[in-house]
Amino acid sequence: MPSADPLPAPQNLGDPAQLRRRIPADRSPEHAEPARFLPHVQGLRAIAVLLVVLYHFWPGRLPGGYVGVDVFFVISGFLITGHLMRELTATGTVRLAQFWARRARRLLPASLLVLLFCALVAMSPYLTPTSALPNEVQEIVASTFYVENWFLALTSADYLGHGGEPTTVQHYWSLSLEEQFYVMWPLLMLLAAWIGVKWFRGSTRRAVLVVLGLVSAASFVFCVVFTLTDPAPAYFVTFGRMWQFGVGAMIALVPLLRVQHPVVSFVLGWGGILTLVFVAFRFDGQTPFPGYAAALPTLGAAAVIAASNTARWWYPTRILSLRPAQFVGDISYSLYLWHWPLIVIAPSVPFWGLTIYHRVALLALCFVLAWLTKRFVEDPTRSWRALTSRRARVTLWSSLAAMLLVGGTAGAAWAVNAPAYRDGVQALEQLREDPPDCFGAAAVLSEECGGTEWDDTVLPAPGFAGVDRPADEQCFVQLNNAEVVSCEFGSEAADAPTVALVGDSHAYQLLPTFQRIADEEGWRLVTFFKGACPWNATPLSTPGAFGEACTQWRAGVADELAASDTDAVFTAAIATTPYSADGFDSSFDAAVAGYREAWATMTDRGVPVITVVDNPVWETDPNKCLRIRDAAECDAPRSEVLVGEDPVRAAAEGADGVTLLDFTDVYCAGDICSPVVGGANVYRDQDHLTVTFADTLAPWLATAVGEAMARPE
Repeated sequence: MPSADPLPAPQNLGDPAQLRRRIPADRSPEHAEPARFLPHVQGLRAIAVLLVVLYHFWPGRLPGGYVGVDVFFVISGFLITGHLMRELTATGTVRLAQFWARRARRLLPASLLVLLFCALVAMSPYLTPTSALPNEVQEIVASTFYVENWFLALTSADYLGHGGEPTTVQHYWSLSLEEQFYVMWPLLMLLAAWIGVKWFRGSTRRAVLVVLGLVSAASFVFCVVFTLTDPAPAYFVTFGRMWQFGVGAMIALVPLLRVQHPVVSFVLGWGGILTLVFVAFRFDGQTPFPGYAAALPTLGAAAVIAASNTARWWYPTRILSLRPAQFVGDISYSLYLWHWPLIVIAPSVPFWGLTIYHRVALLALCFVLAWLTKRFVEDPTRSWRALTSRRARVTLWSSLAAMLLVGGTAGAAWAVNAPAYRDGVQALEQLREDPPDCFGAAAVLSEECGGTEWDDTVLPAPGFAGVDRPADEQCFVQLNNAEVVSCEFGSEAADAPTVALVGDSHAYQLLPTFQRIADEEGWRLVTFFKGACPWNATPLSTPGAFGEACTQWRAGVADELAASDTDAVFTAAIATTPYSADGFDSSFDAAVAGYREAWATMTDRGVPVITVVDNPVWETDPNKCLRIRDAAECDAPRSEVLVGEDPVRAAAEGADGVTLLDFTDVYCAGDICSPVVGGANVYRDQDHLTVTFADTLAPWLATAVGEAMARPE
């Protein structure tokens, strides 16, 4: 998270005795001793914010750009520690209220302005889908009070997996974490000062080094372990990131780490920059992050900061001091604040497309808004006499009042739209119970529905498709959890046929449909689901605990199926799952072999397996388009949304005891795929079907399973 202001760099952190006598009573401790601004650190901010912004605009082109946030953490640790250490050495203490008040004046005005904008956007059903409103409001409130990182950690959000539909304020997780750093860090340094007096013969600096060093080391160990065991929340948890601030702090506290030697400084600076470029292009969503992998961008940023020699124009310190880099560094805080909400909102704006030209124009708009915010919000409020001429508590109480205003606006957004939300829930329930004739897949697959014309009505409404999802979340195993969770539905009769539904989220999306079929057909339905973990014998290429958890879960499911009296197994999987190619010519061949091996454990026993070719996967939720355009304008070429070779199809073709269903012609007519079929809204996000549409496939799913069970062994 970019800090709002370029604090002066730490200098002369020792020898506090003389300084204490020279501080005028009316001077802020921030100016307790001489310091000088380091332009190359401001230039490093520019690199960091550009990495994050370009990653969010073009994640496929810069898959590791998210490390820009880690760079900001190092910079903040360096600057804030130096600032606090100057005050400690000069006064023997840290005036917490004044420190927090200055932070509030520098950070909150721009932050709360953007949050207020997002709250107002949430009021509009044209810009925010009604179904997303509860989560949007919760996250705006969490961001306003700087606990967004904990909200995301507790809800198991997967920042790098791009799962689900992110809110306009999801990027506030890093601001929340940094604000928590501003609260904890001075307290730690005060504790260190007390320890220095008591056990280090009054050496405050040595005590601070020891305390912050121990905290940073413990934080790094925690980060590595937690990333391996539970990577989604590990990305957001505060203590797992403290070591990155600590790395910057060490450079501030140890003068020898600020290198002046020309050759060493040159190598350090350019080495750090090249390291950041390397990880920006080589890291991606599959990298176990933060964990030990975060050490690379963290140390790269530290190397750039440490490189202090400015003797030659080609030194990184001089290159990063050029005016363009300084300008981007100056507006980095506001640029970070504005870019993500605009990215989320833009697809919902009428007449705004997603072409490269639209994205470049949006990027330019982000820079304009960032400059305006810096010029007319950030800078004026730092020196606003109404606050700076009064006690610190005036700033703090004013900040709380402003936060309550923003939170109240978010609450008003919910109040205004709550009736529409409740009406949408009721309409969705009625649609599931009594769908129209020739609706959804029936319009294509049923001979009786040939020639049926549909008007412009889309059901469920594009603003409410996001909640048309399975309700039995307790049956779905998430992330690194390897526990085998089995749920049972349908008939309880002893002689009822047993059908197992197994797979990842693309199998789980069919659960309500199979529940209906089981109730109607008298089946006993048993389920096994795990996110991003298809029923396949080939390991995932995903490293770390997630891939290992998938392997363990599959083994457990195999044991459960082997011990069960199952009459048929239905399975589905997303076609883009990454598989390990070890021992195969390609990951595709590995996937095909893995499916056949897994299915053979049942077909060799005479138990039929039924599977289905995967549905199209869109670049972004097509409901964003459907809310503001006609359905025909939201179509996409088959080549862009449909995987050319689905390993499920290749594995099923010619396999004994395996039935393959292919609904591709339902989703796509010729070379064009549509998000609306027979009046039914097909998708609840970029790749998962609405329950409403999946229910329209029920007759063909039921027939395929029934016929497979009826075949002689």
